[in-house]
Amino acid sequence: MSEVVMQKNNKTDLSISPKTKGSIGSKIGYGFLYLVLGIIAIFQIYPLVWLFFFSLKTNQEVFGLSPFALPKDPQWGNYVKVWTQGNISQYFFNSVWITVIAVVLTVILASFVTFAITRMHWKLSKLVLGLFMVGIMIPLHSTLIPLFSFFNQLQLIDNPISIILSYTAFNLPLTIMILLGFYQALPRELEEAAVMDGCSIHRIFFQITLPMTTPVMATVVIINMIYNWNEFVFVNTFISSDKWKTLTVGVNNFVGQYLTDWGAIGATLMISIIPILIAFIVLSNKIVEGLAAGSVKG
Repeated sequence: MSEVVMQKNNKTDLSISPKTKGSIGSKIGYGFLYLVLGIIAIFQIYPLVWLFFFSLKTNQEVFGLSPFALPKDPQWGNYVKVWTQGNISQYFFNSVWITVIAVVLTVILASFVTFAITRMHWKLSKLVLGLFMVGIMIPLHSTLIPLFSFFNQLQLIDNPISIILSYTAFNLPLTIMILLGFYQALPRELEEAAVMDGCSIHRIFFQITLPMTTPVMATVVIINMIYNWNEFVFVNTFISSDKWKTLTVGVNNFVGQYLTDWGAIGATLMISIIPILIAFIVLSNKIVEGLAAGSVKG
């Protein structure tokens, strides 16, 4: 009898409980998930690493070595050349202040429109929202000739105002669409209490509603910043003088009829990427928070 009991105990000790099996399976699943995400991250980050090494090569190394080869003698002078001789410092400054002004205008105007549509009652609110959403479907290139004629009549060709107005107009529909879900989820009780206290509509917007939209603001700011910073078509069409060119167009300075300085082009592209990376790293948590908050109502 005692031998039978001992055999049963031994079988019980060797068996694995369902809970243990589940924990092992979950660990394997998470390990596989992290492996896949790590591989995807490598594919995402590698182009930046490749561009960095590309910016340190000479033309002979670019065409004579494998694309995956490291530079034999890193040409750090490429960065000095583009910043001093290539006028990239001026282009960089133009990109910064044009992007900042266009982003501020877009976010403020989109906030005004979204507040008026979602928090105020008037008959044509749905029609106005529909008109703004139609703007998303308008191809950018189909507007170049009409905009060029319009800005030419206003004498705004080769003027940064034409770029700022174009950026603001084309980014408004998408910005409003992102803000819309967040504004609809905001509680109305705070605004109603402010009205009972005699607060005006302007104070309600600037002191109550706008501060509550900080998470989604980070999202729309980074989206608008990426678009404005990388935009090429408007600048290339409306701007002709070096005084107002931005980084995306300034790269053409290193493309000649008989010779192209590929290392300098790589250095310029690397400089243009750095501000976007810094902004994304700083605002990454707010971006995810804003997208999550704006996707759920109630």
